[in-house]
Amino acid sequence: MPVPTSPRAPADPLAIFGLLKPHFRALDQFLHGQLEQFEPEIRDMVAYCVDTSGKRLRPALVFFSGWQGEDVVPEPLVKLAAVIEMVHLATLVHDDIMDQADLRRGKPAASRAFGPDTAVLLGDALLAQALHIAAGFPTTAVCRYVSLSTRQVCTGEIMQTLARPDTPRDLRYYRRVIELKTAELFHVSCRLGAHLGESGPEFEAAAGTYGRHLGTGYQIYDDLTDFFGDEAKIGKTLGTDLASGKSTLPLLTLLERLGPADAQQLRREMSEGDTRQIGHRVAQMREFGVFEAVQDAIRSEIDSALRAIAPWSTTPTGRLLGQLADLLTHQATSLRKG
Repeated sequence: MPVPTSPRAPADPLAIFGLLKPHFRALDQFLHGQLEQFEPEIRDMVAYCVDTSGKRLRPALVFFSGWQGEDVVPEPLVKLAAVIEMVHLATLVHDDIMDQADLRRGKPAASRAFGPDTAVLLGDALLAQALHIAAGFPTTAVCRYVSLSTRQVCTGEIMQTLARPDTPRDLRYYRRVIELKTAELFHVSCRLGAHLGESGPEFEAAAGTYGRHLGTGYQIYDDLTDFFGDEAKIGKTLGTDLASGKSTLPLLTLLERLGPADAQQLRREMSEGDTRQIGHRVAQMREFGVFEAVQDAIRSEIDSALRAIAPWSTTPTGRLLGQLADLLTHQATSLRKG
Protein backbone atom coordinates (compact mmCIF):
# COMPACT_ATOMS: atom_id res chain seq x y z
CA MET A 1 0.00 0.00 0.00
CA PRO A 2 1.24 3.57 -0.61
CA VAL A 3 2.91 5.45 2.24
CA PRO A 4 0.58 8.24 3.38
CA THR A 5 1.91 11.76 3.00
CA SER A 6 2.14 13.88 6.14
CA PRO A 7 -0.56 16.53 6.37
CA ARG A 8 0.21 20.16 7.07
CA ALA A 9 -1.15 21.25 10.44
CA PRO A 10 -3.49 24.18 9.77
CA ALA A 11 -3.50 27.03 12.30
CA ASP A 12 -7.23 27.63 11.76
CA PRO A 13 -9.19 24.64 13.12
CA LEU A 14 -11.71 24.89 10.27
CA ALA A 15 -8.91 24.76 7.71
CA ILE A 16 -8.59 21.02 8.19
CA PHE A 17 -11.47 20.62 5.76
CA GLY A 18 -9.34 22.40 3.15
CA LEU A 19 -7.20 19.27 3.00
CA LEU A 20 -10.24 17.40 1.72
CA LYS A 21 -11.10 19.63 -1.26
CA PRO A 22 -10.25 16.97 -3.86
CA HIS A 23 -11.94 14.29 -1.75
CA PHE A 24 -15.16 16.28 -1.33
CA ARG A 25 -15.08 17.20 -5.04
CA ALA A 26 -14.95 13.50 -5.90
CA LEU A 27 -17.71 12.80 -3.36
CA ASP A 28 -19.95 15.50 -4.86
CA GLN A 29 -19.42 14.07 -8.33
CA PHE A 30 -20.24 10.58 -7.14
CA LEU A 31 -23.36 11.66 -5.23
CA HIS A 32 -24.73 13.69 -8.12
CA GLY A 33 -23.89 10.80 -10.43
CA GLN A 34 -26.09 8.65 -8.24
CA LEU A 35 -29.10 10.83 -9.02
CA GLU A 36 -29.45 9.01 -12.32
CA GLN A 37 -29.90 5.76 -10.41
CA PHE A 38 -33.11 7.06 -8.85
CA GLU A 39 -36.39 7.01 -10.72
CA PRO A 40 -37.02 10.23 -12.70
CA GLU A 41 -40.07 11.05 -10.59
CA ILE A 42 -38.00 11.64 -7.42
CA ARG A 43 -34.62 12.81 -8.72
CA ASP A 44 -35.29 16.47 -7.96
CA MET A 45 -36.27 15.56 -4.39
CA VAL A 46 -33.13 13.49 -3.87
CA ALA A 47 -31.03 16.32 -5.30
CA TYR A 48 -32.68 18.70 -2.83
CA CYS A 49 -31.59 16.48 0.07
CA VAL A 50 -28.07 16.02 -1.26
CA ASP A 51 -27.67 19.77 -1.65
CA THR A 52 -28.66 20.45 1.98
CA SER A 53 -25.71 18.57 3.49
CA GLY A 54 -23.40 20.51 5.81
CA LYS A 55 -19.69 20.10 6.50
CA ARG A 56 -19.93 16.38 5.80
CA LEU A 57 -18.22 15.40 9.00
CA ARG A 58 -18.90 11.69 8.59
CA PRO A 59 -17.35 11.52 5.10
CA ALA A 60 -14.42 13.50 6.52
CA LEU A 61 -13.98 10.75 9.12
CA VAL A 62 -13.98 8.17 6.33
CA PHE A 63 -11.29 10.02 4.38
CA PHE A 64 -9.08 10.82 7.37
CA SER A 65 -9.32 7.29 8.81
CA GLY A 66 -8.18 5.87 5.48
CA TRP A 67 -5.87 8.80 4.65
CA GLN A 68 -3.43 8.38 1.77
CA GLY A 69 -2.60 12.02 1.08
CA GLU A 70 -4.10 15.33 -0.03
CA ASP A 71 -3.84 14.43 -3.71
CA VAL A 72 -4.70 10.74 -3.32
CA VAL A 73 -8.43 10.12 -3.54
CA PRO A 74 -9.08 6.37 -3.47
CA GLU A 75 -12.33 5.42 -5.19
CA PRO A 76 -13.36 2.92 -2.48
CA LEU A 77 -13.20 5.67 0.15
CA VAL A 78 -15.29 7.97 -2.04
CA LYS A 79 -17.94 5.26 -2.43
CA LEU A 80 -17.91 4.53 1.29
CA ALA A 81 -18.21 8.24 2.10
CA ALA A 82 -21.21 8.42 -0.23
CA VAL A 83 -22.85 5.45 1.48
CA ILE A 84 -22.38 7.01 4.92
CA GLU A 85 -23.59 10.41 3.72
CA MET A 86 -26.73 8.93 2.17
CA VAL A 87 -27.57 7.07 5.38
CA HIS A 88 -27.00 10.27 7.34
CA LEU A 89 -29.14 12.34 4.97
CA ALA A 90 -31.95 9.80 5.26
CA THR A 91 -31.86 10.02 9.06
CA LEU A 92 -32.00 13.83 8.86
CA VAL A 93 -35.07 13.66 6.62
CA HIS A 94 -36.77 11.35 9.13
CA ASP A 95 -35.59 13.39 12.14
CA ASP A 96 -37.06 16.60 10.74
CA ILE A 97 -40.44 14.92 10.25
CA MET A 98 -40.62 13.75 13.84
CA ASP A 99 -39.19 16.98 15.24
CA GLN A 100 -41.51 19.05 13.01
CA ALA A 101 -38.47 21.16 12.18
CA ASP A 102 -38.81 24.01 9.70
CA LEU A 103 -35.18 24.40 8.61
CA ARG A 104 -32.32 22.16 7.61
CA ARG A 105 -29.04 23.85 6.64
CA GLY A 106 -30.83 27.15 6.17
CA LYS A 107 -33.41 25.72 3.75
CA PRO A 108 -36.90 24.37 4.36
CA ALA A 109 -36.65 20.81 5.67
CA ALA A 110 -37.66 18.12 3.16
CA SER A 111 -40.82 17.49 5.17
CA ARG A 112 -41.76 21.14 4.68
CA ALA A 113 -40.76 21.22 1.02
CA PHE A 114 -42.50 17.98 -0.03
CA GLY A 115 -44.81 17.07 2.85
CA PRO A 116 -44.14 14.59 5.68
CA ASP A 117 -45.65 11.54 3.95
CA THR A 118 -43.46 12.00 0.90
CA ALA A 119 -40.42 12.75 3.05
CA VAL A 120 -40.76 9.43 4.91
CA LEU A 121 -40.55 7.53 1.64
CA LEU A 122 -37.80 9.81 0.35
CA GLY A 123 -35.67 8.94 3.38
CA ASP A 124 -36.39 5.25 2.75
CA ALA A 125 -35.25 5.63 -0.86
CA LEU A 126 -31.96 7.20 0.27
CA LEU A 127 -31.36 4.34 2.72
CA ALA A 128 -32.10 1.75 0.05
CA GLN A 129 -29.67 3.34 -2.40
CA ALA A 130 -26.96 3.54 0.27
CA LEU A 131 -27.25 -0.19 0.93
CA HIS A 132 -27.31 -0.88 -2.81
CA ILE A 133 -23.95 0.88 -3.18
CA ALA A 134 -22.57 -0.88 -0.10
CA ALA A 135 -23.50 -4.26 -1.56
CA GLY A 136 -21.23 -3.54 -4.53
CA PHE A 137 -17.98 -3.60 -2.50
CA PRO A 138 -15.82 -6.70 -2.94
CA THR A 139 -15.65 -7.04 0.85
CA THR A 140 -18.83 -7.90 2.70
CA ALA A 141 -17.64 -5.85 5.69
CA VAL A 142 -19.03 -2.61 4.25
CA CYS A 143 -22.58 -3.86 3.73
CA ARG A 144 -22.52 -5.76 7.03
CA TYR A 145 -21.38 -2.81 9.14
CA VAL A 146 -23.47 -0.20 7.33
CA SER A 147 -26.68 -2.22 7.56
CA LEU A 148 -26.06 -2.90 11.26
CA SER A 149 -25.40 0.80 11.89
CA THR A 150 -28.52 1.79 9.98
CA ARG A 151 -30.62 -0.54 12.12
CA GLN A 152 -29.11 0.87 15.29
CA VAL A 153 -29.73 4.46 14.19
CA CYS A 154 -33.37 3.55 13.55
CA THR A 155 -33.58 1.87 16.96
CA GLY A 156 -32.37 5.03 18.66
CA GLU A 157 -34.97 7.08 16.83
CA ILE A 158 -37.69 4.59 17.76
CA MET A 159 -36.68 4.83 21.42
CA GLN A 160 -37.22 8.58 21.29
CA THR A 161 -40.42 8.35 19.30
CA LEU A 162 -42.05 5.78 21.60
CA ALA A 163 -40.99 7.48 24.81
CA ARG A 164 -44.04 8.16 26.99
CA PRO A 165 -44.40 10.62 29.85
CA ASP A 166 -43.61 7.79 32.28
CA THR A 167 -40.49 6.65 30.39
CA PRO A 168 -37.49 7.08 32.72
CA ARG A 169 -35.51 9.64 30.72
CA ASP A 170 -32.38 9.75 32.79
CA LEU A 171 -28.73 10.04 31.86
CA ARG A 172 -28.48 6.31 31.12
CA TYR A 173 -31.41 6.55 28.69
CA TYR A 174 -29.91 9.65 27.05
CA ARG A 175 -26.52 8.01 26.59
CA ARG A 176 -28.08 4.91 25.09
CA VAL A 177 -30.06 6.94 22.56
CA ILE A 178 -27.08 8.94 21.33
CA GLU A 179 -24.91 5.81 21.27
CA LEU A 180 -27.38 4.38 18.76
CA LYS A 181 -28.45 7.50 16.87
CA THR A 182 -25.17 9.35 16.41
CA ALA A 183 -22.12 7.60 17.82
CA GLU A 184 -22.70 4.41 15.83
CA LEU A 185 -22.49 6.16 12.45
CA PHE A 186 -19.31 7.96 13.53
CA HIS A 187 -17.93 4.60 14.66
CA VAL A 188 -18.63 2.88 11.36
CA SER A 189 -17.24 5.83 9.35
CA CYS A 190 -13.90 5.55 11.13
CA ARG A 191 -13.74 1.78 11.34
CA LEU A 192 -14.57 1.17 7.69
CA GLY A 193 -12.38 4.06 6.54
CA ALA A 194 -9.45 2.46 8.37
CA HIS A 195 -10.43 -0.94 6.97
CA LEU A 196 -10.40 0.27 3.36
CA GLY A 197 -7.18 2.17 4.09
CA GLU A 198 -5.60 -1.16 5.06
CA SER A 199 -4.26 0.16 8.37
CA GLY A 200 -4.51 -3.16 10.20
CA PRO A 201 -7.03 -4.61 12.67
CA GLU A 202 -5.61 -2.83 15.74
CA PHE A 203 -5.99 0.61 14.21
CA GLU A 204 -9.41 -0.31 12.80
CA ALA A 205 -10.66 -1.08 16.31
CA ALA A 206 -9.00 2.02 17.77
CA ALA A 207 -10.42 4.24 15.03
CA GLY A 208 -13.87 2.81 15.70
CA THR A 209 -13.55 3.60 19.42
CA TYR A 210 -12.35 7.10 18.56
CA GLY A 211 -15.35 7.59 16.30
CA ARG A 212 -17.81 6.39 18.93
CA HIS A 213 -16.52 8.86 21.53
CA LEU A 214 -16.25 11.68 19.01
CA GLY A 215 -19.82 11.00 17.89
CA THR A 216 -21.06 11.09 21.46
CA GLY A 217 -19.27 14.38 22.06
CA TYR A 218 -20.61 15.80 18.83
CA GLN A 219 -24.21 14.89 19.73
CA ILE A 220 -23.85 16.50 23.15
CA TYR A 221 -22.49 19.60 21.41
CA ASP A 222 -25.40 19.54 18.96
CA ASP A 223 -27.83 19.28 21.87
CA LEU A 224 -26.17 22.30 23.45
CA THR A 225 -26.61 24.34 20.25
CA ASP A 226 -30.36 23.75 20.51
CA PHE A 227 -30.39 26.19 23.42
CA PHE A 228 -27.27 28.32 22.95
CA GLY A 229 -26.79 28.31 19.18
CA ASP A 230 -27.41 30.94 16.55
CA GLU A 231 -30.18 29.73 14.24
CA ALA A 232 -28.84 31.75 11.30
CA LYS A 233 -25.36 30.25 11.70
CA ILE A 234 -26.22 26.61 12.34
CA GLY A 235 -29.04 26.58 9.80
CA LYS A 236 -31.69 24.70 11.75
CA THR A 237 -34.62 25.50 13.97
CA LEU A 238 -33.68 26.03 17.63
CA GLY A 239 -35.72 24.64 20.50
CA THR A 240 -36.80 21.54 18.58
CA ASP A 241 -35.48 19.18 21.26
CA LEU A 242 -37.76 20.62 23.91
CA ALA A 243 -40.65 20.91 21.45
CA SER A 244 -40.33 17.23 20.51
CA GLY A 245 -39.99 16.09 24.12
CA LYS A 246 -36.37 14.95 23.89
CA SER A 247 -34.42 14.56 27.12
CA THR A 248 -31.02 15.98 26.23
CA LEU A 249 -28.04 16.60 28.49
CA PRO A 250 -28.69 20.35 28.91
CA LEU A 251 -32.25 19.63 30.08
CA LEU A 252 -31.24 16.69 32.29
CA THR A 253 -28.49 18.79 33.88
CA LEU A 254 -30.93 21.63 34.51
CA LEU A 255 -33.41 19.22 36.09
CA GLU A 256 -30.75 18.13 38.59
CA ARG A 257 -30.10 21.72 39.63
CA LEU A 258 -33.66 22.99 40.00
CA GLY A 259 -35.80 22.86 43.12
CA PRO A 260 -38.43 20.09 43.30
CA ALA A 261 -41.39 22.21 42.19
CA ASP A 262 -39.59 23.86 39.28
CA ALA A 263 -38.08 20.51 38.22
CA GLN A 264 -41.54 18.96 38.13
CA GLN A 265 -42.77 21.84 35.98
CA LEU A 266 -39.86 21.38 33.56
CA ARG A 267 -40.62 17.65 33.32
CA ARG A 268 -44.17 18.56 32.34
CA GLU A 269 -42.87 20.96 29.67
CA MET A 270 -40.57 18.23 28.32
CA SER A 271 -43.32 15.60 28.20
CA GLU A 272 -45.78 17.98 26.51
CA GLY A 273 -43.29 19.70 24.20
CA ASP A 274 -44.18 23.05 25.78
CA THR A 275 -41.67 25.72 24.64
CA ARG A 276 -43.42 28.79 26.01
CA GLN A 277 -40.87 29.11 28.81
CA ILE A 278 -37.79 28.32 26.73
CA GLY A 279 -36.27 31.77 27.25
CA HIS A 280 -36.64 31.34 31.00
CA ARG A 281 -35.11 27.85 30.84
CA VAL A 282 -32.09 29.10 28.88
CA ALA A 283 -31.62 31.86 31.47
CA GLN A 284 -31.70 29.20 34.19
CA MET A 285 -29.13 27.15 32.30
CA ARG A 286 -26.82 30.14 32.39
CA GLU A 287 -27.56 30.83 36.05
CA PHE A 288 -26.95 27.25 37.22
CA GLY A 289 -23.82 26.57 35.14
CA VAL A 290 -25.45 24.10 32.76
CA PHE A 291 -23.50 25.39 29.77
CA GLU A 292 -20.17 24.77 31.51
CA ALA A 293 -21.23 21.34 32.81
CA VAL A 294 -22.25 20.18 29.34
CA GLN A 295 -19.01 21.53 27.87
CA ASP A 296 -17.13 19.43 30.42
CA ALA A 297 -19.02 16.35 29.19
CA ILE A 298 -18.01 17.17 25.61
CA ARG A 299 -14.36 17.53 26.61
CA SER A 300 -14.49 14.19 28.44
CA GLU A 301 -15.66 12.40 25.29
CA ILE A 302 -13.00 14.11 23.19
CA ASP A 303 -10.30 13.08 25.67
CA SER A 304 -11.52 9.46 25.44
CA ALA A 305 -11.46 9.66 21.65
CA LEU A 306 -7.87 10.93 21.65
CA ARG A 307 -6.75 8.26 24.11
CA ALA A 308 -8.04 5.57 21.75
CA ILE A 309 -5.73 6.68 18.93
CA ALA A 310 -2.83 7.86 21.11
CA PRO A 311 -0.47 5.08 19.87
CA TRP A 312 -0.91 6.46 16.34
CA SER A 313 -0.77 10.15 17.28
CA THR A 314 2.44 10.74 15.31
CA THR A 315 1.14 9.19 12.10
CA PRO A 316 -0.53 11.34 9.43
CA THR A 317 -3.88 9.69 10.06
CA GLY A 318 -3.59 10.03 13.83
CA ARG A 319 -2.68 13.71 13.57
CA LEU A 320 -5.64 14.41 11.29
CA LEU A 321 -8.10 12.66 13.56
CA GLY A 322 -6.59 14.59 16.46
CA GLN A 323 -7.11 17.89 14.62
CA LEU A 324 -10.71 16.95 13.93
CA ALA A 325 -11.24 16.37 17.65
CA ASP A 326 -9.62 19.74 18.32
CA LEU A 327 -12.13 21.33 15.94
CA LEU A 328 -15.03 20.01 17.99
CA THR A 329 -13.40 21.38 21.14
CA HIS A 330 -13.00 24.76 19.44
CA GLN A 331 -16.64 24.84 18.30
CA ALA A 332 -17.95 23.87 21.73
CA THR A 333 -15.80 26.50 23.43
CA SER A 334 -16.78 29.29 21.03
CA LEU A 335 -20.49 28.48 21.02
CA ARG A 336 -22.48 31.64 21.54
CA LYS A 337 -23.91 31.80 25.06
CA GLY A 338 -26.58 34.42 24.71
